[in-house]
Amino acid sequence: MPLPKAELQRLRSLRDKKHREALGRFVVEGEKVVGELLAAGFPFEQVYVTSAAVSSNVGGVPSPRITPVCPPGSVRGEGTPPTFIEISSEEMARASHFPTPSTMLAVGQIAREPLAPGALDHGLTLMLDGVQDAGNVGTLLRIADWFALDRVVLSPDCADLFHQKVIHASMGSFARVHAHTADLAAALATAQVPVIGCDLTGADVHGLGALRDAVIVVGSEGSGLSAAVKQFVTHFVTIPRFGGAESLNAAIAAAIVCDNLRRVTGKSP
Repeated sequence: MPLPKAELQRLRSLRDKKHREALGRFVVEGEKVVGELLAAGFPFEQVYVTSAAVSSNVGGVPSPRITPVCPPGSVRGEGTPPTFIEISSEEMARASHFPTPSTMLAVGQIAREPLAPGALDHGLTLMLDGVQDAGNVGTLLRIADWFALDRVVLSPDCADLFHQKVIHASMGSFARVHAHTADLAAALATAQVPVIGCDLTGADVHGLGALRDAVIVVGSEGSGLSAAVKQFVTHFVTIPRFGGAESLNAAIAAAIVCDNLRRVTGKSP
């Protein structure tokens, strides 16, 4: 049965943030990333697949048949498996957000987890201050997952957490990391833990002592930390430079700081 025109329009519209927010849904496509998120138990609503994905059982697609689609926007119970819908390659090409369509496209519900009062006082938090590159935001989620940080907090002007590039770059960490969007200055104003700010003028990060509870703040590559956030930083740190590069990528800098914290605290897997 052909996919209704209205459904194709809905899928295409989800490439824009305003439509994602209006519909409360986001889309991600690609066998690898959808498969990773399915394996992580992410509660997708619908997964659209072509016959190529069905025949090869890519990403755990059930075979031989696909279940009927549930109405878009309907509420699914917790733990409800996604609905798999087989569509033609031509329909996938029309629904796809990429020049070269994949064989798999999934739709999930946008759920933004609020930052609980006092949450920053416990464990390690990675804060992203105006990181607008979607690939960097996704990589930072992956770093937080690798080092088992307790949470990631994004400022409202960061790249949208539900942007396809963010989800792709996170390599499945999107489903495992507790991520929140919040006013960073307001959150830091009541924090009772050290706040570590990545800054070129800071002290050598390797001299940082053991901190089991702390906030690590990373700014954008172009502007660094915002003035509103800087006032709450208790420790400015930098990574020693031996060559001529002007700066490090925000995600690389965050990874080095996180590695140093995990090393000095003595926490191992």
